[in-house]
Amino acid sequence: MIDKDWRNVEPLGEITCSSFDCENDLHCFRRQRPKEQSYRNGICISCGTDPVDWARLDKNDIRDAEYTVRSLKYELFRNYYWNIPIDEVAIKKAYKNGLENLQVWAAKRIEKYVSLPSKDLFRDGIQTPLNGNVVYYAQHATGCCCRKCMEEWHGINRNTELTDKQIHYFSELITLYAKKRVPNLPQIIHK
Repeated sequence: MIDKDWRNVEPLGEITCSSFDCENDLHCFRRQRPKEQSYRNGICISCGTDPVDWARLDKNDIRDAEYTVRSLKYELFRNYYWNIPIDEVAIKKAYKNGLENLQVWAAKRIEKYVSLPSKDLFRDGIQTPLNGNVVYYAQHATGCCCRKCMEEWHGINRNTELTDKQIHYFSELITLYAKKRVPNLPQIIHK
């Protein structure tokens, strides 16, 4: 798997949740418009490769985040968000708020926009903007931007409400992303 250099790529361009570049070990594991099935395909929809231990991801164990991140990077869309430059507005907001406030806001955002079952969310799949805040980048990078992605990547049925434990797990993943992508982010900002 390649951590592709995205510096010379237009933002998103033609990359979508169903994009793949198998020659560069960047895949797509998302089943397209399943009715009763999971969005998780388990293998790349193009080449059939299966580099991910899905049962391990389904444990939603933040202590195993290194493996989770490595697995997410096998998907073209997730890899893109792990590697593209974060816009200046998002960086400034992150430094202004600090890591602790970012984590609290991330948990509130997950609870408000993504915690309900998919059928109860307004237009599930497009509720997370693509840029403008480090949390948005992180949600796309970590597969917690919508219930479809949570089902695909974290094994959480899109037809059930998230638990407090799951919301906390996702806020931890978002925080991990921020730590990795925004250098020297202050821990806390007193307001």
